This record gives sequence, structure tokens and C-alpha cells, in this order.
Amino acid sequence: MKSKKVLMVLMGLEIGGAETHVVELSKELHRKGWDVAVVSNGGVYERELAEAGIRCHHAPLHKRDAFLMLRSLHILRRVIREEKPDVVHAHARIPAFLCGILQRQMGFPFVTSAHWVFYVNGLLKRIANWGERTVAVSDDIKAYLIESYGVPAEHISVTINGIDTDKFSPEVSGERVLREFGLSDQQPVISYVSRMDESRALVARQLVSIAPRLREAIPGVQLLIAGGGDVFDEIKARADAANEKAGERYVVMTGARTDINEIAAAGELFVGVSRAALEAMAAEKPVIVAGNEGYIGLFDESKLALAQSNNFCCRGCEQSAEDRLYNDIVYAMCELDREKRVDLGKYGRKVIQQYYSVARMAEDCEAAYREVLNEHTRVVLSGYYGFRNLGDDAILLALRNRLHEAVPGASLVALSRRPSETQEKCGVEAVNRFEPFAVRRTIKGASCFVSGGGSLLQDHTSTRSLLYYTMLIRMAKHYGKPIMFYANGIGPVETEPDRKRVREVAEMADVITLRDEESLDALREMGVQNPNISVTSDPVYSLEAGESARGLDRLRQRGIPADRPIVGVSVRFAAGMEPNITEFAKFCDALSKTATVVFLDMQQPDDTAASAAVRGQMTAAAYEIATPYDPLAMADMIAAMEAVVSTRLHSMILAACAHVPVLGVVYDPKVSACAHTLGMPEAGTLASFDAGKALETLQTVLDHRDDYVCRLAKTADELRERAKGNEAAFLRLLGRPDTDGEKE
Repeated sequence: MKSKKVLMVLMGLEIGGAETHVVELSKELHRKGWDVAVVSNGGVYERELAEAGIRCHHAPLHKRDAFLMLRSLHILRRVIREEKPDVVHAHARIPAFLCGILQRQMGFPFVTSAHWVFYVNGLLKRIANWGERTVAVSDDIKAYLIESYGVPAEHISVTINGIDTDKFSPEVSGERVLREFGLSDQQPVISYVSRMDESRALVARQLVSIAPRLREAIPGVQLLIAGGGDVFDEIKARADAANEKAGERYVVMTGARTDINEIAAAGELFVGVSRAALEAMAAEKPVIVAGNEGYIGLFDESKLALAQSNNFCCRGCEQSAEDRLYNDIVYAMCELDREKRVDLGKYGRKVIQQYYSVARMAEDCEAAYREVLNEHTRVVLSGYYGFRNLGDDAILLALRNRLHEAVPGASLVALSRRPSETQEKCGVEAVNRFEPFAVRRTIKGASCFVSGGGSLLQDHTSTRSLLYYTMLIRMAKHYGKPIMFYANGIGPVETEPDRKRVREVAEMADVITLRDEESLDALREMGVQNPNISVTSDPVYSLEAGESARGLDRLRQRGIPADRPIVGVSVRFAAGMEPNITEFAKFCDALSKTATVVFLDMQQPDDTAASAAVRGQMTAAAYEIATPYDPLAMADMIAAMEAVVSTRLHSMILAACAHVPVLGVVYDPKVSACAHTLGMPEAGTLASFDAGKALETLQTVLDHRDDYVCRLAKTADELRERAKGNEAAFLRLLGRPDTDGEKE
């Protein structure tokens, strides 16, 4: 299965907190198996992304200029068509606005990240687009999105600015940076990192302004100020003036850098805000948290809750001021001894390791991706649906439950003989399976194609049926849809042309799960080499077992007495049935002497006719469950029975789930395979049914019923657990991690 692809869209890749956030997120997602591509105006971090194997595309997304935005829109449309991302993830308002326009046209899953708060007016509020899900980097940004833009709270998740603790580590040296800028490693260094834009450079200005006072209070102090932007030249001119007045270069303005880890490592104390502060903490540096939004001061345990509440951005805190900054720097460098500064640094790294890992940041984004992917996941279900067969509709109910659990919000559409009935009874969208254009349109617009469960690939019923199901699989393959055989039973396939058809479509499938070992043997015997095959169990084992007390009430409502043990009998017209109707009647008459016989019509009207034929030759009274047409109601009534004798596979499975002993009457290998799996004896074959032998076998089971109940309880639990493998395989089909892999 191909890996999932995410396209990151941001303004640029120059120095900045949001930019670094995207770089680290992209690298971590790539490490976890995502195929990542980036669109931006470019910048110094492109090389780092390229070295990590991440593709970069250019678009002028960095300015609110009408011409550049139109050009970016054109480029984004082309890139999205070329890359075909599973998710588009936009960062900042311009990328989100443009991606929002394209999302309405192209329909891709769309996530945004909110890294900051912005000025809001009526126009900006109307045109802003925060995607189908938004990832905010702090709780206060989440509150801002709700209040200022009306984004639904349930569509916003909160993440952190994840920090690479290997890149930002106390093991990293700053010696190279000190040598590059002619700074002494024998004198104290204070590091600062931020963009030098008007909206970010307040503290940089303050540092340069108080530099002469710091030099007097802290002999030999050196300031290492990193970052570039639109006010860099102005601040550098002030720094140059301070250096000229002092007669030496002790205030160094580096400009834009990508080696921020070495910049942080070069200092004994770090001043900064947001992501830069977190990176310095990871490097075990004591940090003064200060920025344009406010001032927290020298970070220690007492400041943790406040800093976390605004993601170390200082929003809502007192304003940064020169005297406050000066006093905290002098306190940290002169009044705290070295050991206490080391302790502050170690505490900072501990905070990063506990709360701000890159892995956590990536997991938060993946959760948002899963939500939008789920809502864009449209699954076509191909099976014997809409034929009023309780077994196949029990399969559909189980599929619905399991797939919705695996992918909440996914849209399921079944190909059905009676679409409206299937939709009402099973709670999924349905399309008429005999309307070719509707079927083709449905498959073409789907995310994936699921064949099953049930015995679809067999020619025992007819080659025509096999041709229909293989045609659908070929159509899905033609449209490039991922294909899964979901808990299929295979065979019998008797003719060589039909075996070839099954072999060909089995090799087309991306994932195959089979309900029994016999089906695996059948595929291998046909020469199927597909490596993505596993044996699980029938999805009906995952349905909630019938409840006996509720079942008794249902039986009484149908006028069926419960004063004696109740034995269910399921018969069907299949090869060998008609000559043995009398023998079945003899069996039921003999059984009626000690039990109430109830016929279970699993398919209408076919089983109703078979039950009537047997009852017509009986001398004793018997009862019948023909309505309502409801698999769950049937499961309850079976749970209230002493035993079941059945030609129908799924009445056997419903009985096993309720731990009711069940004897199969074999007309097809699947019945024999089920009996073998359950560890239950057979009541004979349909073609040569012997009433006396069947009654003898049943009596033996009833005499040792408790032993069989215990055996069924253990086996049914094992099969229910194995059925979870179908869900895990479905997630692999979609290229998604099994978020509860322990379940398999």
C-alpha cells in the first residue's frame, strides 16, 4: 500500500517559529512514513527539507498582493493535481485562504494550523478559511478562533510546538558560532533568536538599548542576536553604534540563520519567546521568556502554568520593558550561581521532554488528518445485499459497525438488490446493483472497494453470479481504487475458466482477508500468489450476541410457547433437499416429542417455501419465524434456544455467538468448515439426510450440552477477536496506521 501524502502550504521557509514548526513537523511525519511535500515562497530551510527527502515547490505566498495571490492560486492548483495529496495542510491566513478556494473546487481533505492571533476586521473574517479541521498551537489561540472567526470548538484541536530534542541538546556545541563571530568563550554570552520584523523585534531593540548597562553590570558580557527581517538594518545600526561607542564588537547581529541549535548552545542565558524559547530550554539553557506580546521572565517551575497557557508566547502577560529585562538578566547572571543556572536549564529540558516532543506534535496533526480523511472516505460494499437474506444482511450490519469504528465518519454505500430496504434495515447508503451507470458512477467516486463478506467467488450457485462480482472488481481496478476482499469464503469453483477468473481478480486485490483456512487452501490451490492474504473470521462474529431473555419475549410475542426446550431448524432448497423433505419431516416429528420445533427462515421467500414443504409432511405441530426481516431480532430468538440444526451458515454463526449448540447440515463446504471451526458435530448432509442419525447426534449434544456451551464460548471469543483482523486490514488498505493495533 502506498503511504499517505500530505502537502504543507505556508508563506515561506525563512527563520521563524511557524516556519520551524512546519519543518520539524514535516520531517517527523516523513520519518513516520508519510509522503510529504511543501509549497512556499522558499527560504533558508529548503535545504534541510530536501536533505530529509521532502519535495519543495515555489509559490509567492508571502505577500497579500492580488497579482501574487492569483499566481499562487494557479501554482497551487497545478501542484495539487500533480502531487495528488491525501491531505492539504495550510499554515497562516494567505495559504489557508487560497487552499480554501481550491478545496471547494477540488474537494481534497483540508486542515489548517493557527500559529498566532491576527487583527480581524469584517472583510478578513468573511474571507478567512480555517479548513475542515484546525490545529491551534495553544489554548488561547483556540479561544481566539472560536470568538473571532466562529470556528466550531469541536473542529479545533490543540497541539504544541514540538522540539527535536536531539537537534536541540546540551550535547550540541556553540564553539563554531563563537569562532565565526569572534566572540570569546571565556566571557559570558547571552543569546537571542527571533525574526527581525516590526511585529517581532521589540525585545531585540530592548536588548541593544540596554547593552551598555549590561556591559557595566556583567563584565565582559557579549550579546549574540540572530534573525533577519524588515527591521534588521535598523537594529543592526543601533548595535553597530553601541559597539563603536564601546570600542569593541560585543553586540553581534548574525542575520538569518538555520543553525539555531548552535546559536542557543553558544550562550549561558537565552532570551526569546515561543518556539525559540522552547528550543533553548531543550538545549538546557536558562531562559528569559519575552516577546512582543508580553513578558514572563526567567523561566522556572512557578512560571510553567502561565507559559503553557499561551504556548510561551506571553499573550495576556505584562508588557516587556527595558528595566524589567535588564533586572532579570543581571539577576540570572550575577546573583544566581552557576549551579542554580544549570538546574534551571535541566528543568527546562525536562519540561520539553515531558510536554513538547516532536512526536506528540506529529500525532496531534495525524489525528486531525484522520478526521478529515474519514469524512472524505467513501467505501463501496459489494455483496449479496438486498435479497432478504438475513445472513448477508447480518454481514452488512457487522461491516457497518466495524468500518465505522475503524474510520468514524466514513461514508458507506452498498450495492443492493433493494436499495431503499437495505438503507432502512442496515443504516448505509445503497445503490441499485443492477443499474450499470449508477454502479459505475459509485465505484468511480469511491475511496476504495470492498468485496464481501460471504461466498461471492464461487460457481456453485452459478457462473453468472461469479461473473457479476468479478466484473465489479475489475471495474474498481480500472478506476484505480484500492480493493479489499473482506472476510470472504472462497469456492467451490469447479470449472477451469471460473478458476482463472477468480485467480485473476484475487491477484488484483490489495488486501484479502478470508473467513476460514479452507478458503485460503482454495486460493492457493488455484495458484493465487498474492502475499497480502490473511485468515481472520466471519464479520458476523463481531456482532453483539443475541440476548436470550429478550429472545424469549420475542418468541412469546409470536405465539411460540416456551414451556419446553426450543430447537431451531433452518432448511433451504439446495441440491439434495427435495428428495429428503420427508426425512426432514421425520426428524422434526421425532424432535417434537421432547422439544418445540421452530423453523428459522433465513432468506425470504426461499426458506419460507422450504419450511412449508417440511411442515406439510409433519404430523406434529411446529412453529416458524418468517418475519420481521431483522437479523438482530433473529439473533435474540436463536439465543433463547436449546440448540439449532441448520443448513444456513449464518444461523450457525448467530447460534455460536450466543453459545447455543449448533449442528450443520452440509450442502456446501462452508457449512462443514464452520462446524469444524466451532468444534461441533455435523447432522449429516443435505443430499443424504438421515433422520435417525441426525436425531442421535443431536441427543448426544444435548446430553453434554454444558460441555459444548463452554467450548462454543471459548471458540466464539477467539473468532470475535480474529474478526478484528478485518478492521486492521481495512486500515492498511487505506494506508493508515492501526490506531489500536493491540486488538489484532
